Amino acid sequence: MRRPIGVVGTGSHLPPTAVGNHEIGAAAGVTDEWITRKTGIRSRRRAAPHEATSDLAAQAARAALAQAGIEPDRLSYVVVATSTPDHPQPATAGIVQHLIGATNAAAFDVNSVCSGFVFALTVASGLLRDRPDRHALVIGADIYSRILDYSDRRTAILFGDGAGAVVLGPVPEGQGLLDTRLTTRGDQHELIGVPAGGSRLPTSAATLAEGSHHFRMDGRGVRRFVEDSLAREVDALLHSASVRPEDIRHFVPHQANGVLLGEVWPTLGLPNATCHLTVEHHGNTGAASIPITLDLANREGLLAEHDLVLLCGFGGGMSVGSSLLSWTPTHTTHPPEPALAASSRTTP
Repeated sequence: MRRPIGVVGTGSHLPPTAVGNHEIGAAAGVTDEWITRKTGIRSRRRAAPHEATSDLAAQAARAALAQAGIEPDRLSYVVVATSTPDHPQPATAGIVQHLIGATNAAAFDVNSVCSGFVFALTVASGLLRDRPDRHALVIGADIYSRILDYSDRRTAILFGDGAGAVVLGPVPEGQGLLDTRLTTRGDQHELIGVPAGGSRLPTSAATLAEGSHHFRMDGRGVRRFVEDSLAREVDALLHSASVRPEDIRHFVPHQANGVLLGEVWPTLGLPNATCHLTVEHHGNTGAASIPITLDLANREGLLAEHDLVLLCGFGGGMSVGSSLLSWTPTHTTHPPEPALAASSRTTP
C-alpha cells in the first residue's frame, strides 16, 4: 500500500531591501495612491546585485530542511520552479543542489511561470509515490526585477523577488497531498512572456535595442483569464477529490494582484476558508508567491492538523495548477524572519 506524501517542512526567503510605491512609481509615471488602488501592493523586495535566483532558492531550501529535520544528503530530488533562472542552462536546480549539499539528489527545473510551484509540487510528489522512504525539495524562486521595463506601469509596479520551499516526504494516513489538477490554455500563451532570448527570437543588438528581453503582459487579458478559469478549476478539483467547498479551511493563491484576488475570491464559494495574502508587502513574487505565503501561515501556527489547504497558482502559458492538502504539522514552528514578518493573511 502506498504511503501518503505531504509537506513535512516549509521555508522562505525574501531579500532585505524593500522598494516602496513612491520609488517604483516615479519611473513608471504613476503615484503611490494609484499603485495601491490598482494592485493592493505597497512594497516589494529586491535582490542584491550579486544575488541570483539560486541564491534566494538555497536560503529558502535551508529553512525548509531545518524545519523538517532533514539533512540535504537525504534528498532524492531537488525541483526548482522558476521563469527567471540563473542561466539559460544548466538548470538552476543543479546550482541549488550544489549550494545546499544535496549530493544524492537528482535536480531539475520546472517552468510554468507563476503557476510553476504547483506544477513542480505535483511532479515531485508523483516521483515519491512508489518510493515513500524518500524526500524531495520543491522550491519556487524568481527574481523578476532583472527582466522588468521600469517605465511600463503594467508590470514594473507588480513584481518582487523571493523564494519559498517545501520538503515533501511520508506523512500519516489521511494526510498529505489529496489531489491535484493542472491545466494549460496554450492558445492564450501570448498574454504573458519575454519575447526575446530564446530560439524563436535569439538575442541580438536589435532585440536589445527594442527592449524585447523585458517581461510583457496583457493585463486585461490576464484578468479575463483568471476570472473565467479560477472558479471552474477549483470546482473541478474539489469534485475530483470528493471534498465539499465548506470543508476548505485555507486558500493560498498565487499573489498576482491584491485587487484582482479581492474580486475573484468571493466567486470561489469557499465560505469557511481564510484567503492568505502576502501581496501587500511582497508584491507578486512569481513561482515563489505560494510557498512564501504557505510558509508564513505555517510558521505563525495558523495551519492545524487535518486542515484542508487549497493551493492555486495561475500564470503564463496560460496555466492553472491547484493542489489540495490535508495538513500535517511540521516538526517545528518558528516565527518568520524579519523580512517576512510584515505580511497580511486576511480574507479580501
